[in-house]
Amino acid sequence: MSTKAERQAARQQVATYHEVQLAALVQRVAAAIDRHRGGELDVFEVDEVIFQYQRAARHLWTFCQTTGSQAEFTAHIIQRMAEDGEAIDWWDRGQPRHRR
Repeated sequence: MSTKAERQAARQQVATYHEVQLAALVQRVAAAIDRHRGGELDVFEVDEVIFQYQRAARHLWTFCQTTGSQAEFTAHIIQRMAEDGEAIDWWDRGQPRHRR
């Protein structure tokens, strides 16, 4: 069984990961808006980016919203990915699924 300090450290690690990953997703939206302002994208293309952002952010939120021992488990996954040089591509996870 873990201590209160260990659980708090795990929650903080997950919160930090969430913040960093969310910032990366927001940057994609900001870049799309900048490209729209520069005439590279039309409003519908920006809307697609925003839609993908919403889906990606929801997947990220689901991954990071844990309590108790779940926070420790998620923190362990985050640590393991960092050690193995792996990452979850949250933007890719936000891709809309096309029906066939």
